[in-house]
Amino acid sequence: MTFNLRQVYAFAREYHQKRDSQKEIQYGTAGFRSHADNLDYVMYRMGLLAVLRSRAKGGQVIGVMITASHNPEQDNGVKLVDPMGEMLEQSWERLATDLVNVSDADLEGQIAKISAEQGIDNNEPAKVYVGMDTRYHSPQLAKAVLNGIAALKGSVRDFGIVTTPMLHYFVTCSNTDLAYGLPTEEGYMTKLLTAFKRIRGNTFAKGNYSNKVFYDGANGVGSLKMLGFVRKFDGYLDVKVFNSNGKINFNCGADFVKTNQRAPHGIPEDLEPNARCVSVDGDADRVVYYYTDEDGVFHLLDGDRIATLIAGYLKELVEKCGVELEMGLVQTAYANGASTDYIVNQLKVPVACAPTGVKHLHHKALDYDVGVYFEANGHGTVIYNAEAKKRIAAASKDESLAQEQRDAAKLLLSTIDLTNETVGDAISDMLLVETVLHYRGWSLQDWFAAYSDLPNVLMKVKVEDRNVFTTTDAERICVKPEGLQDAINEIVAKYPRGRSFVRPSGTEDVVRVYAESETKDGTLQLALEVANVVFDRAGGVGARPELAKI
Repeated sequence: MTFNLRQVYAFAREYHQKRDSQKEIQYGTAGFRSHADNLDYVMYRMGLLAVLRSRAKGGQVIGVMITASHNPEQDNGVKLVDPMGEMLEQSWERLATDLVNVSDADLEGQIAKISAEQGIDNNEPAKVYVGMDTRYHSPQLAKAVLNGIAALKGSVRDFGIVTTPMLHYFVTCSNTDLAYGLPTEEGYMTKLLTAFKRIRGNTFAKGNYSNKVFYDGANGVGSLKMLGFVRKFDGYLDVKVFNSNGKINFNCGADFVKTNQRAPHGIPEDLEPNARCVSVDGDADRVVYYYTDEDGVFHLLDGDRIATLIAGYLKELVEKCGVELEMGLVQTAYANGASTDYIVNQLKVPVACAPTGVKHLHHKALDYDVGVYFEANGHGTVIYNAEAKKRIAAASKDESLAQEQRDAAKLLLSTIDLTNETVGDAISDMLLVETVLHYRGWSLQDWFAAYSDLPNVLMKVKVEDRNVFTTTDAERICVKPEGLQDAINEIVAKYPRGRSFVRPSGTEDVVRVYAESETKDGTLQLALEVANVVFDRAGGVGARPELAKI
């Protein structure tokens, strides 16, 4: 086919204009995110970029997901999915930022520049998959993406309303010639349900475990898709869905529960004490568990605890089947120190620390044969490399091994099928947690009793310029301003089991201060001292940090 870039510019000017007054926007881990009213031109240009990315990858499928995840309803966003279901390659984040921020008059030239630099032939085929969440403005924004794809003559498959992890799964399936599964909603559900039922067998309750769970869908796509699963659980799991038709993420969902340390609005009023509850976020890529005990005390089981639960289970299966595999767990600096101690000293699993952002954890997890990664917010998964899968499969059929070893290998293979390795997936992760709890015969109280979190606090300090801060060692050490880290170390040394670090925000002139120690009062005082030394030595502005404002 013959291609003329001028039609790209003409289409933008006619239907998807970028106003001169619109502020510069940057592509980050979450893609582009803003108020929905500001995103039409961004969506059009991301459609263009998806076509370019597909051509740069030899015609492989690229995904475009329209969502603002845990953000409030008025926001929306868009991010690209690379061929193996991973986040967009970092070098292309810069290309995305550049493409979105040029004027309409320069759009044609920017497309030509990217094409030349990346060796892209715009007469070659390109394939793009598109999905969106349930926000009322998502369909209109999806049209802008589709127009961008059409303007560069790409082919498109529009999946409509899907979870973010589902779109990652579809892209991976297509680019592996269906080896990972069928790239349809039915294929996704069937793969997870088949593995879940195979593992569970005919015993639905076991020990302290019951198969009843209360599911907060955050009034988003996660509730819609879970209702589809409910119709197919066939008694294996009894899921009661709530928060399924209100304002997305409003006083509900995983981020609300994690941030506020309380149950969401909309939870059934007659819920019995210790009932097992789970919340996902607006696009169903985060999940947290919680319960309220007989005394009305709320207990949260976040991403740190999900990671320890799954890692302990996998380590046991790996040891039982006798396959030599290197296993590791990846956390961020925000992981509670008690969870790290438990993983290292009790589970005997190596721990690595990665910078904040799920793309960094995912990349680090690839260093292991079996890599578990979770952020405290509940976003995470498990990655198994090809050689690990091959050796586990061989062990499951090896007649020279004991039956117990072969059974453990088979169970591990089913667990792999239950895992969406492409990205954090709230539904897949929930089914993994339910599987491990059933396997151990645990209630949430049993799980919570594995270790006690250290009291921790996160606060913000406003500064004149966040760019004066530089960190290293996965953001745990502050290199600049010079001398600040030494001052922090002196403060931390005064508190038993104390730990604190500072890192600049990526979007505003704010520095985040994390602190933890053996006692709540000590933790509050530690955070206050560190916040004040940041304020004094690094250009604090506004009111001085106070204990009452932590």
